[in-house]
Amino acid sequence: MESILLADYIDWKKLKEKTIVVTGATGLIGSTLIKTLLYVSRKMNLKLRVIALIRNQDKAKKIYETFIKSYDELEFVLGDITNIIINASKIDYIIHGANPTSSRYFVSNPVEVIRVSFEGTCNLLEFAREKKVEGFVYLSTMEVFGTPKRGYKVTEKDAGSFDSTNIRNSYPLSKQLCENLCCSYAMEYGVPTKIVRLSQTFGPGVSFNDRRVFAEFARCAITGENIILKTKGETKRNYLYTADAVAAILTVLLKGVIGQIYTAANEDTFCSIYEMADLVAEKYGIQVVVEEQDISRLGYASTLYLDLDTQKLRNLGWFPKRNLSDMYDRMINVMKGSL
Repeated sequence: MESILLADYIDWKKLKEKTIVVTGATGLIGSTLIKTLLYVSRKMNLKLRVIALIRNQDKAKKIYETFIKSYDELEFVLGDITNIIINASKIDYIIHGANPTSSRYFVSNPVEVIRVSFEGTCNLLEFAREKKVEGFVYLSTMEVFGTPKRGYKVTEKDAGSFDSTNIRNSYPLSKQLCENLCCSYAMEYGVPTKIVRLSQTFGPGVSFNDRRVFAEFARCAITGENIILKTKGETKRNYLYTADAVAAILTVLLKGVIGQIYTAANEDTFCSIYEMADLVAEKYGIQVVVEEQDISRLGYASTLYLDLDTQKLRNLGWFPKRNLSDMYDRMINVMKGSL
């Protein structure tokens, strides 16, 4: 949080005495964002207020245990984003990050993925329109790029095409639709929407039981078990540290152009899943074992090579600070402390 506070490209004064709604507040990015806002507010006497939208009160109490005791500026609103009502006379900013993240869920519950994504975003955009907010940031995903050509640097203008009969695509297609919905609200109703496409993001706060591949590697490092890959691990992509993601979101919120999309990733982390597994294995004294399986039911995305270009975001002054090795060190240290 201190590193974000010191980021000179973020104009914190714009948040003074503002009220910010954050959805996905118990997720990794949402919780890191909220804790950062509260921390900086106290440090800089910003007197901002955060309204955190949650679905699980017990989970929220656990995540924000120390903050609940000492931060009156934090308010929880319990409910589903598709019909949630926020009783606040003044809302200045909305950061919408609520979304399922499990590949298995995309396959087992595709209707719910689409419905919650679209209806939830539409509900929040209508609320933003009613409250005449100063800024609305939608958190999208690198998956909307689809499967670009290998060896090609991917920019915000590169839209992916998807097989609409593949139910796994419920996730990227719904995210694409919501991006267009945000841009449509900006054009038709003047809602100041901006979009951040995040690469896969991790760091401190990832649960030990998280089923995503980066967390599985961290668990193996902690338990001393070998990393078992269910594919050859050929997919190559970029990654991003949680604090760097939060800094990117705030940069776009305060400096981004309305109706525009910005890609957030650490370009230096571009590597294959196998290479990432090998990095962790070498660092923590374990082995990587490939045991190929039929992964169609696991919801894994197809093999892709997604090398993201972040120049548009970097033009706003943002830049990532943590490399892949640092990201794992920090995530694993916090994971160990939670056991």
